Amino acid sequence: MVVGEASRRLYERALTLFPGGVNSPVRAAVRPYPFYVERAEGPYIYTVDGARLVDLVLAYGPLILGHRHPRVVEAVLRQVERGWLYGAPYELEVRLAEKILSHVKPGGKVRFVNSGTEATMTAIRLARGYTGRKRIVKFDGCYHGAHDAVLVAAGSAAAEYGVPSSAGVPEEVASLTLVVPYNDVEAVEEVMRRHGDDVAAIIVEPVAANMGVVPPRRGFLEALRRLADEYGALLIFDEVVTGFRIALGGAQQYYGVRADVVVLGKVIGGGMPIGAVVADAKIMDNLTPAGKVFNAGTFNAHPLAMAAGLATIEVLETTDALARASRAAKAIAEVLEDALRARGVEHTVNRVESMFQVFFTEGPVETPEQARRSRREVYARLHEELLRRGVFVAPSQFEAVFTASVHDSAEVLEQVEGAVREAARALPGGGTG
Repeated sequence: MVVGEASRRLYERALTLFPGGVNSPVRAAVRPYPFYVERAEGPYIYTVDGARLVDLVLAYGPLILGHRHPRVVEAVLRQVERGWLYGAPYELEVRLAEKILSHVKPGGKVRFVNSGTEATMTAIRLARGYTGRKRIVKFDGCYHGAHDAVLVAAGSAAAEYGVPSSAGVPEEVASLTLVVPYNDVEAVEEVMRRHGDDVAAIIVEPVAANMGVVPPRRGFLEALRRLADEYGALLIFDEVVTGFRIALGGAQQYYGVRADVVVLGKVIGGGMPIGAVVADAKIMDNLTPAGKVFNAGTFNAHPLAMAAGLATIEVLETTDALARASRAAKAIAEVLEDALRARGVEHTVNRVESMFQVFFTEGPVETPEQARRSRREVYARLHEELLRRGVFVAPSQFEAVFTASVHDSAEVLEQVEGAVREAARALPGGGTG
């Protein structure tokens, strides 16, 4: 059993310890309660209830090589033997920074932090300090972490000031964030006409990976580059998800659009907590101690994260791991589409390399509004049916399904295909399957 008695007992204890029983909300979305993991290896996670699951969540993206890749294990153990926290500089942070910059921003500089949230928070503060302006533009449907400036929803109309999307976020803070629809160039142009002289930065997920998977329309990212240049704002690409996943150079390379600031996380830590801000030296040198924009952290550039990240990127550079992960995603997405068509279930599948998501709505899905039309109850049923058959996909419609290089094997793909076809037949639909 996937979610069994051992998990239930642990969850009951957790409910007395953690708000909602978990330490990140999406973990509570597995019904009737979360399963608990005993261990993981390659493409699989093993639960305390004795189940083996093909893991297509991959900790929501970081594990591009799968669980416990030998090169990463070796690097982390070697670092543990040398110590795991110093509070002083050391060689690995230099080496990882050189690797990242060579692909993302040659000649630039990096500041390592500990999460994507910290990285976007630092990038926005940096943009404000660099430009001397207060406002930022973000997009409905893009997620940039859990800090006040970006926990903001659209107001009563496009081009309105943002409003808090979480209790505890002051309206005064939210009002400095202008929220416009993702993939809507005209809306961005209107906002910039009205407020561009006080906009420090336009921040965007190049692929809206926290609204399912919604790729940019042709010309959208190019328009953001043009508008940022026209009004003297910085363009920030939040590549916490896409960085070193859709290409070694991330979305900048994949879509051919340059960002002023790139925010990274997930893959660059090899599964360890990490975040990074990357930009040209003239921007980065505004951070302390070189400049006046403050950032500090006891765990910045943590040795274990540096070791795991460096090993991961070296594997990506020297093997076809990215191509294998993308092939696996393509194969699974095609099986899913075929199975849903056979069942007569209305759907759309969006995929960008090794990340995809299915929406139970008539396509295309190019905006958050279109994504929200997906019948979430059908997605929840698909998640449950796949889990019963040993395949773990994100329990939330608005997360992505991820693949790793280790999923590109006949054994894994055969198991996933069988589970997908059986799960599709269990969905309400108009076909015979």
